[in-house]
Amino acid sequence: MQLAKRVEALPPYLFARISELIAEQRARGVDVISFGIGDPDLPTPGYILDSLKQAADEPANHRYPETEGLPEFRAAVARWYARRHGVALDSVREIVSLVGSKEGIGHFPLVLVDPGDVVLITDPGYPVYEIGTLFCGGESVKVPLREEDGWLPRLDDVPAEVARRAKLIWLNYPNNPTGAVADLAFFERAVRWARAHDVVIAHDLAYSEVTYDGYVAPSILEVEGARDVAIEFNSLSKAFNMTGWRVGMAVGNATLVDALRRVKSNLDSGVPQAVQQMAITALDGSTEAIAEHNATYVRRRDRVVEVLRALGLRVEPPRASLYVWARLPEGQRSSAAYAQQLVEATGVVVTPGVSYGEAGEGYIRLSLTLADARVEEGLRRLAAFARGERAL
Repeated sequence: MQLAKRVEALPPYLFARISELIAEQRARGVDVISFGIGDPDLPTPGYILDSLKQAADEPANHRYPETEGLPEFRAAVARWYARRHGVALDSVREIVSLVGSKEGIGHFPLVLVDPGDVVLITDPGYPVYEIGTLFCGGESVKVPLREEDGWLPRLDDVPAEVARRAKLIWLNYPNNPTGAVADLAFFERAVRWARAHDVVIAHDLAYSEVTYDGYVAPSILEVEGARDVAIEFNSLSKAFNMTGWRVGMAVGNATLVDALRRVKSNLDSGVPQAVQQMAITALDGSTEAIAEHNATYVRRRDRVVEVLRALGLRVEPPRASLYVWARLPEGQRSSAAYAQQLVEATGVVVTPGVSYGEAGEGYIRLSLTLADARVEEGLRRLAAFARGERAL
C-alpha cells in the first residue's frame, strides 16, 4: 500500500511524542506530571453547561447544522467583537463558525495556496500553520522570531523575492509557544507591509482573553484598513475552558470568509447547534469567570517562574497565553535532551522548544493547565532536581 506523499512527509505531531514520553515513563511505574499540553484543567463554567443541556433537548438541534453557523451564533460573535474590540462586523458576510479554530487554521490555506505558492510562517510557531501549507503543496518559508525583538517578526527583513511569491503570512499574538504579546502599533506595521506586498494576513487570536498584569490583547481588525488584507481566527476554547466542545470563528475580510465557508461546506457539516447555543451564552455572558481563571493562571505562572529560575533557566513572566517559555541553563544546547533529562530524573514533562521550529531551539515550554496540586508536586520535583536531590 502506497500512502500519499503528503502523508509520508508529515512530521510526528508534537503532542504525539509527548504522549509517547508519558507512556514510557508510566510503563516504568513513574507518576508522570505533564506540563506539555495547553488544555485548560478548569471546567467550563456551569451556566454555560446549563445552556448546552437545555439546547440538547431541542429536536431542531439533532439535525445537521449549517456550515456557516447559526445566524444567532454569528450575531453573538459580532456583539462580542463590538464590545471587546470596538470592531463592527457584518454577521452575514464577515463571520463563519469553525469546529474549533484549529480546524479553520488547517483548512484556510486551501483558500489561497496553490502548489508552489509561498506561505510565511513565524518560527517558532504553532505546527498546524505549516501542516496546512503542506497539504496544499505550498512552500513554507520561516520568518524567525527572536527574543531580543520581543518575539515579533522583522517583516522588512523578508527578502523581496520571497515577499513577491508569498500569498499568506501567519501571525499569532498572544503567542504560542513564547507567550509574547503585540500592541496595536505592531499590527499597524503588519497591515502596511501586507498591503504593500499583496499578502494576506491570517491572525490567530486564540489566547485573546488569557491575559495578565493589565495587558489587553488587540484584534488586528482594530487597525484601519485591516479588513482589506486580514482574516482572524478565534476560539472559545481558552477563554471559556471549552476545548472539548470545538467551537470557534473566523472573522474579517468578506471574500476570505466566504471562500473558507465554501471550502468547509465541502468538508464538514458545521458545529452542532446545541454547542453553538452554549457558545452564544458564553459570548453574551459575564466575563467574571475569565477573570477568575486568569487569576489562577497568574498564581501558577509566578510559581513556575520562581522554580525555573532556581533551575538556572532564564525566564520572564508572560503577560498572556497559557505558557511559560524559558531559555535553557548555560551550557545546555539541546531542548530535546534537556526535556529528556527532566522527565527521566523527575517524571516531569516539558515541551522542547525545537518542536516549534529551529528558532525555538534552546528553550522549553511549560503549560499552566494542571490542577494546583499537580503543579506544586511537579515544581517540588524540579526544585529537588535543582538542588541535586532525588526528585522521585
